[in-house]
Amino acid sequence: MTNNVIEMKQQQDAPAPGLRSIREVIADLSRPIASKHLRSRTQGGKALTFIPWYFAVKYLDYYAPGWSYEIRSVVTVGDAVAVTARITIPAAEGNIHREAIGYEPLAVKGYGDPTSNASSMALRRAAALFGLCAYLYEK
Repeated sequence: MTNNVIEMKQQQDAPAPGLRSIREVIADLSRPIASKHLRSRTQGGKALTFIPWYFAVKYLDYYAPGWSYEIRSVVTVGDAVAVTARITIPAAEGNIHREAIGYEPLAVKGYGDPTSNASSMALRRAAALFGLCAYLYEK
């Protein structure tokens, strides 16, 4: 390769100014988070550890500036509501999307309404697809 071709290749591979590589963003989001930001609840006789949606938002704000969240669909499935959500993170490679579904019985027992609970679950699951607290899903 000539020097001009090498210089062009390096320029093409360089991240856009102000945007980080999605690999860097995922690496940061994949780190374990502070235990003070986690919560636990019992469901079906099992203790579940999770990140509340508002802490997920703060981590996304910090590690993936400019990210966005979009509700793609809300449907009733039998006696439950299913919400499909998309998170988009702007990165050097372009806008990167991940979608996930949250599911909540219509006869919700506990805090919140079925749609907002399913939306929260969808947000946290989509964030986990970028690495945020994904280790909590390992059994």
